[in-house]
Amino acid sequence: MSDGPILTVDLDDWRAGGAAADRVCAAVDESLQQAGFLLVRGHGIDPALPTALRAAARSFFAMSAEVKGQYAVTVGGRGWIGPGMEANGYAEGTDTPPDLKETYNCGAQTPVGIPEVDDYWFAPDVWPAETPDLRGLFTDWTGQVKQLCDDLLALMAAALGFGPGANPFHGLAGNATWTSNINHYPAARVVGPPEPGQFRIGPHTDFGTVTVLDREPGAGGLQVYSDEGGWADAPFDPEALTINIGDLLEYWSGGRWPAGRHRVLPPHPDAPDEDLVSLIFFYELNHDAVVTPISPPLGRRRGLPPVVSGDFIRERLDAITVG
Repeated sequence: MSDGPILTVDLDDWRAGGAAADRVCAAVDESLQQAGFLLVRGHGIDPALPTALRAAARSFFAMSAEVKGQYAVTVGGRGWIGPGMEANGYAEGTDTPPDLKETYNCGAQTPVGIPEVDDYWFAPDVWPAETPDLRGLFTDWTGQVKQLCDDLLALMAAALGFGPGANPFHGLAGNATWTSNINHYPAARVVGPPEPGQFRIGPHTDFGTVTVLDREPGAGGLQVYSDEGGWADAPFDPEALTINIGDLLEYWSGGRWPAGRHRVLPPHPDAPDEDLVSLIFFYELNHDAVVTPISPPLGRRRGLPPVVSGDFIRERLDAITVG
């Protein structure tokens, strides 16, 4: 199924093997080369789970700044990242106003016993007492999506021609770092007119391997950039999850697959009450995984040196922090 440069694939077809799996792999390679994005059906996520998680998150976001402030953290922390703390456009070197959003996040809880590593990559999650359902729902959702991400990495390895048992990520993601955000994009009536160059999320690419997005469509919604068509509204399928690849996977592919460049538009003046909540899962690799780029002809660039996953991603996280 095609919707411009972003294709839709069904993981059930890939799991079936044979010619159906070959078609999925070809579509994955084509779509990622064109835009760094995919729509994925057959993902296996319980559809009731994101609905319940959104409801719990909205209850938290509706609380006062004083209550939410008890759980406030900076970018990279675990808890509430309030308005004005993040500007994703900085990642592209663009000095932009802060993004028009607030976030609640959690992350991987599999420490390795090295304090300086654990304090950053495996910091304890913080759970608001005022919304007791949030913890269980968020933990269940991230558990299911992590399994999906491992399947997606295997699929992407297959799309590059690595046969069964030859997934190069298998030994690099056994204790992968990850962060999951619940992003709240308040209505225009709440945030007021955007400043020049201000977005709900400024133009950027993600930093890790794969990102899974469960989104609500809206006038002030997701746009994706492709060389073919420039900026365009991202296609939406209520039965599919939106998948994009990040800088680390672009690097590993030797530039064959560009990281999916995207932005979230500011609140639209014709939809002053539009209030959106997105669920996002950013997957990476083991913090000390060494990524060696694929060489040509499969890769597109020569001479790229190996990089360490944690160093590569932390540099980018530091760049988007305001202040």
